[in-house]
Amino acid sequence: MSGETIKTARRVLEVLEHFDAVERPLSLKEISTRFDYPPSSTSVLLKTLMQLGYLDYDRYTRTYMPTMRIHGLGAWVKNSMFGTHIIALVDYVVESTGETVSIGTQSDLYMQYIHTVPSPHAIRLSIKPGTIRPLARSGLGWLILSSRSDEEVEQLVRRINAETPPEGRKTDLGELMEIIRQIRTDGYVMSQHTVTEGAGVIGMLIPERRHGRVLAIGVGGPVVRLTEKKEAILQILRSGFERFFERDCGDVHLGLNSRL
Repeated sequence: MSGETIKTARRVLEVLEHFDAVERPLSLKEISTRFDYPPSSTSVLLKTLMQLGYLDYDRYTRTYMPTMRIHGLGAWVKNSMFGTHIIALVDYVVESTGETVSIGTQSDLYMQYIHTVPSPHAIRLSIKPGTIRPLARSGLGWLILSSRSDEEVEQLVRRINAETPPEGRKTDLGELMEIIRQIRTDGYVMSQHTVTEGAGVIGMLIPERRHGRVLAIGVGGPVVRLTEKKEAILQILRSGFERFFERDCGDVHLGLNSRL
């Protein structure tokens, strides 16, 4: 694949994601300025998307707007990826905790947030779907690794360290395994100041796989609030599993490991 093709594909996705972020029509100038694209290239890109039916153009306001065809592209993903019970679980945990709730999974050497619902609090943990974190240096990453065998963790650490640049921080397998063993014992993870200073996450493994993927649910927010509400959050997660998965989830983590 040529560099020009990759650049064009990246621009298409950047423009569509920007519409999703601002939630309003945009002019050619606004898009060109936002991404520092040449106006001529921006014009060609927008007109192509319009001709394909993904954008419409208002000649009076001179703005572009996504069409419902964009909405239809991913309509199937949510139910296929999570099923209605996992979405219901997330909504329940958000309502019960008042904090940001997210679903994460492994994406090669990273943990990737694939679904998030923000907290209603003014001070909250803000995470966009698609955001990635180092698998071996994030709370939900540790949680996902805890579902893997020791041999699989060791292999992943070797790959992670091989791809870490010389000036980067290598992962210490011994330290990581201590964290993983503690998670396996506790059945949950609580990370503090791990990726963002002042923020943390309390998470558990979801007691089923979707399309073979291990999923983790995390409740994220300021460390102070999470510390105060830790036991309540853990109880909410456990009661959510019992409610939406129709099983005794008193030890969700070991129950999941027995099937991995």
